[in-house]
Amino acid sequence: MKKILVIAFLTLTTMSLQAQEGLTWHTDLSKATDISIKENKPLFLFFTGSDWCGWCIRLQKEVFKTPEFVKWAKENVILVELDFPRKNEQTEAVKMQNAQLQQQLQVRGYPTVWFVSATKTADAKVNLNALGSSGYVAGGPQVWIDGANQIIKKK
Repeated sequence: MKKILVIAFLTLTTMSLQAQEGLTWHTDLSKATDISIKENKPLFLFFTGSDWCGWCIRLQKEVFKTPEFVKWAKENVILVELDFPRKNEQTEAVKMQNAQLQQQLQVRGYPTVWFVSATKTADAKVNLNALGSSGYVAGGPQVWIDGANQIIKKK
């Protein structure tokens, strides 16, 4: 019986790790914007408290770390993590960028996901056009993805 439990645990752990393979979560909005423009995909701005927010951790586990989400994200969006940790260190530039975006998009709680289309001006200023937002949605990856598709089709 112990062998079965160990094998099941290892299988689930491996599947979770494989689900994250190939996903790139950007932390620099300017670089992510360049990719978004080049690939003609909206930005997926994930506002999170990665090391303290229970709902953020739950959203990651139930949706973002699933094979369904990984496949969808690769095809449809450019991922940007805007983290507000309590323990993990960040550079001042990342802290300032995240705070500015939080204020600009009026994020009041975590987790919040904003879908935006981005453009850059000649002087490299990033302009964001908000398409819509989401947060934690019960029901697993397909329910969450269906809601996200409704938002990004506005692009």
